[in-house]
Amino acid sequence: MRFVRVCGVGEVGEGEMKGLDADGEAVLLCNVGGEFFAVHDECTHECFPLSEGTLEGHCLTCLLHGGRFDVRTGEVLALPAYGPVKTYVVKVEGDDVFVAVE
Repeated sequence: MRFVRVCGVGEVGEGEMKGLDADGEAVLLCNVGGEFFAVHDECTHECFPLSEGTLEGHCLTCLLHGGRFDVRTGEVLALPAYGPVKTYVVKVEGDDVFVAVE
């Protein structure tokens, strides 16, 4: 596992999310209460970009059919999503945000 810089801390404000490329992997970075979480930017139901959806607290909702996920764990919170979304380890060093990729 290696860490890849994906953005600066100030690029994703509190309560916001941003789709990013982490060395070829589509990652959605979410800022919840000043803490960063990263999930794969694709709904497990219809392969739709989760970055098109909404973030309310730790709950990420897919725009296409309303599947919901917990950004901390990737756990499914509402159907029609049928499986958890992949999560990534995130670390902040200074003003930079890094995501672990394989």
